[in-house]
Amino acid sequence: MIELTSRKDLERLRRLALASQGLLQASPFGSGLAGARSAVAHLGYVQIDTISVVERAHHHVLHSRVPKFEPSMINKLLQDGDVFEYWSHAAAFLPMDDFRFSLPYKQALKSGQTHWYKDPDKKLMAELLARVASDGPLRSRDIEAKSSNNAAGWWDWKPAKKALEQLYMQGDLMVCDREGFQKVYDLTERVLPSYVNTTFPNLEEFGDHLIDQQLRCHGLASLKGLTYLRRNTGLREVVKNLVDERLAQGLLEQIKISSGEVFVIEPDALERRLPRLNNRLLILSPFDNSVIQRDRLKSLFQYDYQIECYVPEPKRQYGYFCLPLLYRGEFIGRMDCKAHRKERRLEIKSLYLEKQSFDNDMVISAFVEAIKLFSQFQQCDSVTLASVEPEHLRQKLQIKLNEIMG
Repeated sequence: MIELTSRKDLERLRRLALASQGLLQASPFGSGLAGARSAVAHLGYVQIDTISVVERAHHHVLHSRVPKFEPSMINKLLQDGDVFEYWSHAAAFLPMDDFRFSLPYKQALKSGQTHWYKDPDKKLMAELLARVASDGPLRSRDIEAKSSNNAAGWWDWKPAKKALEQLYMQGDLMVCDREGFQKVYDLTERVLPSYVNTTFPNLEEFGDHLIDQQLRCHGLASLKGLTYLRRNTGLREVVKNLVDERLAQGLLEQIKISSGEVFVIEPDALERRLPRLNNRLLILSPFDNSVIQRDRLKSLFQYDYQIECYVPEPKRQYGYFCLPLLYRGEFIGRMDCKAHRKERRLEIKSLYLEKQSFDNDMVISAFVEAIKLFSQFQQCDSVTLASVEPEHLRQKLQIKLNEIMG
């Protein structure tokens, strides 16, 4: 095991992690639709989230990495069969090439080995499946009718929505489109492209897939991170055995950092040519792939981050929906903001700049440039600033914002 104790070693490790995530390069995956397609394939998933105080997470993650990305492009990828919706550690868009690795969970749900909903209504599920087969794609709103209507072919919404979701989760249905944030379901055989590999993976194949995916998109991984939020004990054991095999064969090596965390890494990873750090500041989503493993984030970057929208308001430290701020290889703060779309105004409720090791003028300039792009992404023409910590930076920041936002 290699112990990395110097600041220089840690900085290089961070650069490897961020470069693997596509966060150091200006255009790591290309631009526009093709760039979005490549980004999802590289990252392995993009998490879907319903919170919309700013652009939703699945749009935000791609905006951070793909120049000229537009929110409509994800739906285009879905319609074209480049991605599919399913459960990763959460609801996500996944590369269609990885479809076969969704099959074990679907089978476990269908067989009753595990549950999405307890005691699913199989009669109602059969009726809904028959309706989709005969009438075509179905939206959840298509079954939103009161049971008291007693109209043929309509169902009480709550049980029907559960039945529809169960059919989706166990693989009988797929999401073929979205209308706004409404899912449109169709039979899997009508959605799935003919070229897709549907061979059921064994545990070793699944384990190898997870290891390769995590090393590709993170550069390094802890044993816990390789199976992040996956509860399959057998899969975890297989992943551990596969890691041990690769270590014994010299295909992986272990590194230990000053926090005590142990990661696995490919032997030449730290010697690879990595992008240089630049003065671009990135405003990331709370559900960004680079920050979602909070323990890893704290260990590697000494950045203690929690999304507080699920925390009761009196107990919040930073705000409802704080966004991580990344600058020159470090997470330097966070920003709680909200897009007021009717007013076309981005409100910065609070900005926290926590790292004082950088030149304040450079950080402020980088932040304001980032805000300009971010507000355009939110379709906002103006930015208002309420609170800044440290307070002495507020006036300078306000002046810069006024200059750049016109």
